[in-house]
Amino acid sequence: MSPLDAIRIHTDTLIGEEELQERLQSGRPLRIKLGVDPTRPDLTFGHLVVFNKLRQFQELGHQAILIIGDFTTLIGDPSGRSSTRPVLTSEDIEENARTYLDQAFKILDREKTKVVYNSEWFNELGFEDCLKLARKMTVARMLERDDFAKRYAGNAPISIIEFLYPLIQGYDSLHLEADVEIGGTDQLFNMLVGRALQKDAGKPEQAVITMPLLVGLDGVKKMSKSQDNYIAFTDGPKDMFGKVMSISDDTMWTYHSLLLETEEAELEKIKEGHPMEAKKQLACDLVARFHSPEEATHERQQFEQVFSKNKLPDDMPSFSWETLTGGSDATAKHVDLMGATDLFESKGAIRRLIQQGGVKIDGEKQADPNAILQRPDSEQVHQAGKRVFFKLLP
Repeated sequence: MSPLDAIRIHTDTLIGEEELQERLQSGRPLRIKLGVDPTRPDLTFGHLVVFNKLRQFQELGHQAILIIGDFTTLIGDPSGRSSTRPVLTSEDIEENARTYLDQAFKILDREKTKVVYNSEWFNELGFEDCLKLARKMTVARMLERDDFAKRYAGNAPISIIEFLYPLIQGYDSLHLEADVEIGGTDQLFNMLVGRALQKDAGKPEQAVITMPLLVGLDGVKKMSKSQDNYIAFTDGPKDMFGKVMSISDDTMWTYHSLLLETEEAELEKIKEGHPMEAKKQLACDLVARFHSPEEATHERQQFEQVFSKNKLPDDMPSFSWETLTGGSDATAKHVDLMGATDLFESKGAIRRLIQQGGVKIDGEKQADPNAILQRPDSEQVHQAGKRVFFKLLP
């Protein structure tokens, strides 16, 4: 298989294929650009799809350039948005960027990755430079973007600064002399702006590769933290395994293809077996990639013990009443007690679980999120949803 044929696998769109073929045949290492805006502390499996493609270029001997968009995050990427993004502080951006790198190098080869921050060059530009850049784009061209067009038609606000975002992302490509830019399908417009700016400056145009957007755990919407349908790089092995096991069978095949990069022939063989076995193996492989094979095997055993053999997990955490209540009180609010374990995202999430009948104490469903619990006389087993178990000791 030729390098170009290998690169095409799992991609959605490849623009500039002829130029890319010529550059690949030139023998020189190409500059492959991927930008991430540190809007939140965690990367998700949606990011894994594009990181896999960037790592593939590394394995082919090319230079990966990872842009931490600390400057662009001040604007907020409008791609796919129906409203303006909230503005983060510089401190938030700096902290998020720090965690991004720790997570990114679980996938990328650290030694073959050049990390840059786009504030390095944008902080040097003056207002006159910004005006010159703004002249490169018209309002009519901006409104060709589907998300902008929908917001404009619906009388939803679009700030002028959002119009600048594609230009700024495109300028990154011009500044770095990128040969290739990788992104999700929602980034196509922005990446084409990079090609336009390079052409206008008399530079070789970057090839543009878009990767499919990964659907979230709901199997419908794009994976994102705002939709609460995500798996994060930083999820623990139990949570990661459980989330993978919660997806539909149709979604599972997409995850096999985009996250594990399973080749079509191999995927057809896997489909010949039982879907549950395929899903367990998918969960194992992903947990092993982010944690270890030993932890993956352990989580599979625990999952089978709970869901296949109807037994309790043997590794559930234990908490004493005094630890969770902070004293010797004889009663405590159920939501507060569960929240003190730090096993849940928020008390709001706990309330929803209880209201939906997803919380049990010693096998008995709990219905009232405002219930007051008595200090138990003996050990209790608390279950929340399908994945979270803990023991409450007197």
